Amino acid sequence: MATFTSNSAAETESLGRDFARKIDKGDVVALRGDLGSGKTQFVKGVVAGLGSGNEVTSPTFTLIHEYSGGRLPIYHFDFFRIEDRQSAERLGLDEYFFGDGVCLIEWADKFPELIPPNAKWISFTTKSETEREIAT
Repeated sequence: MATFTSNSAAETESLGRDFARKIDKGDVVALRGDLGSGKTQFVKGVVAGLGSGNEVTSPTFTLIHEYSGGRLPIYHFDFFRIEDRQSAERLGLDEYFFGDGVCLIEWADKFPELIPPNAKWISFTTKSETEREIAT
């Protein structure tokens, strides 16, 4: 496991861009960390790194955003507001997890039993107002 220190939102986004070079079709990236710890900033970097010009926002209320136009389709989930496992399962996760794109899941640790065993877990820890520790 590698640990990085980010001192700004721009650095977190840059880490996401770098990480995008290492992901491929069928990858599931499970993100865990408190509110404001940098998960969405990291996803912005991944989306940009995969060549999509889409604006990235947290799918907190819509539960999933789909981004196209890059090297791979990107499916960005947010489990924060999902109440129970059955609600999460109704999203049709398997179709996304085993489809033609990449899945990025914020708050994945809320339902770890639904995450495929080969998922890449990334942890975000807030160290100060600007500093984040990111473990991949």
